[in-house]
Amino acid sequence: MFPWGLCCLSVLGAAGAALLCAGLLLSLTQHLWTLRWTLSRDRACALPLPKGSMGWPFFGETLHWLVQGSRFHSSRRERYGTVFKTHLLGRPVIRVSGAENVRTILLGEHRLVRSQWPQSAHILLGSHTLLGAVGEPHRRRRKVLARVFSRAALERYVPRLQGALRREVRSWCAAREPVAVYQAAKALTFRMAACILLGLPLDEAQCAELARTFEQLVENLFSLPLDVPFSGLRKGIRARDQLHQHLEEAIAEKLREDKAEEPGDALDLIVHSARELGHELSVQELKESAVELLFAAFFTTASASTSLVLLLLQHPTAIAKIRQELAEQGLERGCGCAPGAAGGCAGLRPDCGCEPDLSLAALGRLRYIDCVVKEVLRLLPPVSGGYRTALRTFELDGYQIPKGWSVMYSIRDTHETAAVYRSPPQGFDPERFGVARDDVRGAAGRFHYIPFGGGARSCLGQELAQAMLQLLTVELVRTARWELATPAFPAMQTVPILHPVDGLQLFFHPLAPS
Repeated sequence: MFPWGLCCLSVLGAAGAALLCAGLLLSLTQHLWTLRWTLSRDRACALPLPKGSMGWPFFGETLHWLVQGSRFHSSRRERYGTVFKTHLLGRPVIRVSGAENVRTILLGEHRLVRSQWPQSAHILLGSHTLLGAVGEPHRRRRKVLARVFSRAALERYVPRLQGALRREVRSWCAAREPVAVYQAAKALTFRMAACILLGLPLDEAQCAELARTFEQLVENLFSLPLDVPFSGLRKGIRARDQLHQHLEEAIAEKLREDKAEEPGDALDLIVHSARELGHELSVQELKESAVELLFAAFFTTASASTSLVLLLLQHPTAIAKIRQELAEQGLERGCGCAPGAAGGCAGLRPDCGCEPDLSLAALGRLRYIDCVVKEVLRLLPPVSGGYRTALRTFELDGYQIPKGWSVMYSIRDTHETAAVYRSPPQGFDPERFGVARDDVRGAAGRFHYIPFGGGARSCLGQELAQAMLQLLTVELVRTARWELATPAFPAMQTVPILHPVDGLQLFFHPLAPS
């Protein structure tokens, strides 16, 4: 027994020594990791780095971020303030929130910072996109795309959008099973972007097939940049090539059209605008521009539409006020036609004598609905923020932002902490946008509300997105009532885009005719 006991003690001693060595090695590695980022500060700048933690060696705080979700950033903001450092996805990151700080970042495009996208996104979306352009090419492409979302263009889009939304809401009411709103909104958004915005001649089956291909592209947009068999990038490239093949014939037809003909859709406008600026676009440039427009309109609009339906369900008093406003404008009743095999009406069916009842000017008179849409985008912005890379070392809130570090500005945190609103930012209160306030319109005022970003890279399609959400609000409120098909409201997932984890399962019921 005695020798056996000595053997056990020896093994335990060796195990303890091994654990002690491992602990010391881990502690040394942690110390060197912290020292590495402390020494990375710009010594030519006397300001300190922001407070925060760089996490574990090599992994940083990526695992904490993936597990905690939105709570990760809010907990660190509470601990370190509105500007703090961390290490995510292999890069040092400065996280920024608050109107003044965000204003510095968004107005510093091309001067202090530049847009940052993964290499895989540049590969899949192409080199002829607004997303990847910098400096003068960015300004030139933005000028071309501005006509796509001009007021004259929106006037043409609105009646067709209303027809598509009317048919969709009525199809939800006709469904006997619960509707997964987020999935339905994604399909609807793609159809509207492809057929109405881009004017692609697609039937229902072709549109569904193209939507599946496009979603595969988007799902692999942020994959590792490794073009090997079965990799995410390879799947994304295959989906991109299939999309380009679908787009090529329609684009070639547009290029053959009479140059004097009035532009009818976004692709027509891009072609005409480029020609007016003295630049004839190639088929490849137009294909990449079309895919970028689909990408810009797809997930974000579907997310915002789902949030709109959810928040209205949770706040029936807002629905009552919307109905009152529609009645005051004489819009409480929509078209009386029943949806048929031809797919609804809104002036789009040859056998229907009615006309769409909402123009862009009519939407502009629906002030409360406009406030509802703004509040949805404030409370539940589809995208939590945006990434930039520091072009040079600069000061922000008393700290240095070193050249080469990533800067992530937070939309959600900025909305949640803004002190300029009349009521608590955490609550749903559309009327907070009903009164213009001087403190909201100050130097940093417009950066208290940034669902569409700001500065040189603000979203060009924000007016179209808001019009679409206003139209959806009108069609929902005067056509249907809806209720939850699950025992409780779903949790919300924030990465990569805000959406309910179960897609938001709802029953829709048609309202009796007025």
